[in-house]
Amino acid sequence: MKKIGFLTSGGDCQGLNATMRGVAKHLFEHYGSDLKVYGFKDGYKGLINNEYDVLTSRDFSGILNLGGTILGTSRVPFKELKNEEGMPRVKKMKETYNLLGLDCLVVLGGNGTHKTANLLSEEGLNVVTLPKTIDNDIWGTDMTFGFHSALGVATDVIDRLHSTATSHSRIFIAEIMGHKAGWLTLYAGVAGGVEVILLPEIPYNIDKVVEVLEARRRAQKKFSILAVAEGAISQEEAKMSKKEFRQARENMKYSNISYRIADEIAARSDLEVRVTIPGHVQRGGEPSAYDRVLSTRLGAKAAELIINKKYGYMVALKDNKIVPVPLDEVAGKLKTVPLDSEVITAAREIGISFGD
Repeated sequence: MKKIGFLTSGGDCQGLNATMRGVAKHLFEHYGSDLKVYGFKDGYKGLINNEYDVLTSRDFSGILNLGGTILGTSRVPFKELKNEEGMPRVKKMKETYNLLGLDCLVVLGGNGTHKTANLLSEEGLNVVTLPKTIDNDIWGTDMTFGFHSALGVATDVIDRLHSTATSHSRIFIAEIMGHKAGWLTLYAGVAGGVEVILLPEIPYNIDKVVEVLEARRRAQKKFSILAVAEGAISQEEAKMSKKEFRQARENMKYSNISYRIADEIAARSDLEVRVTIPGHVQRGGEPSAYDRVLSTRLGAKAAELIINKKYGYMVALKDNKIVPVPLDEVAGKLKTVPLDSEVITAAREIGISFGD
């Protein structure tokens, strides 16, 4: 009897169910009734507390287009595990794994999830992971599932803002998810035809931003739209130490960076600025057709690794091929937007400003 555990950890996103379905369907095709699947509830918490449901092939039917995760999810920060106080929880995870006699643990998640998965792999558990996040910031894969779906939502938000921005001759800021990496903001900004894109990777000068907006007004272009990553930072902030930056943000009177930028623009001009924050809407809803295909490909490959007893890998998309990447090469690394990105170059060439 082959025994496999599933868990989804961290923020939810589109494609989680589709990816689990891809893994499970391949495994059930191969093992048939000799397969037992455990779905741990609410991420690593379920593994810690030995809380799970036994899943049959029927549980993976009708979920290809279903958003969220049928298992539930939660966050168990890696920093709370990698110390003496956290090790008892790691011990409990191992105890659950061994108590159930699992042959492999399949983990779907983002950066923090992968660090914990690598820790469990180093502790001797058989682990295979899949790259989930709308931020597309996992090292070792060209694309994460969830990114394409969220991109569609973010682009739709910007498209809709064009209507009211044009009607009222206003400046609109659309704040897009992404604390440390600006992939989603970059792609949504280009796809949505914005005038300014502000990313964590490119610290902005607010005076440069205002110059762009004023130039458009002089050219009789009465509206402008800015795509701002939630992790956007100013050039002044970029010079701060981590401690100074953290304190500065804690003391910031604004709940979101976009509101600060809006006030900074208003203080330097007579432009009317409005802020829209779609927030978790970007992570919700059904996965796009692209993500359904990507999730299925990733899931089927993960099952192949399990069948061949190749553990300690993340399944990735590289050069449009699905390949295994050693988990210890992925964990702890962040994939940010390179400054020489062709997308950034193309954006600059058509006149989009990055505030620098």
